[in-house]
Amino acid sequence: MEIIPKRSTVKAPTDRFTGDAWFDVLAEGVPPSRIRVNLVRFAPGARNAWHAHAVGQTLHVTAGVGRVQARGGDVLEIRAGDTIVTPPGEWHWHGAAPDHFMTHLAMWEAPAEGPESEWGDLVTDEEYGR
Repeated sequence: MEIIPKRSTVKAPTDRFTGDAWFDVLAEGVPPSRIRVNLVRFAPGARNAWHAHAVGQTLHVTAGVGRVQARGGDVLEIRAGDTIVTPPGEWHWHGAAPDHFMTHLAMWEAPAEGPESEWGDLVTDEEYGR
């Protein structure tokens, strides 16, 4: 057993996020585990860029109200208690509603080889649905 001290909260990078967001890395599995878990906090209107995960991603909203969209789909409202499952390779984004903060746990696995995720363009205000 190992107790890993809490890491510092990190401000989300502007090349992958619109608006203010912060994350805490909670778990980065040591091989053979490939689990990744981040706690992400979004200010109202903040969201991440279009992206896809090689092995998929699960989000669990712990507080607030947010939005999520899969490429080609509708912008959907998400709320505390909701769990969102994104399959491998599906392009999507997620973030806070315009007038609410939103916090979620982001959980995914790293693939055995290759990048964990691929990042695309920032989500425009039009895509976000302002």
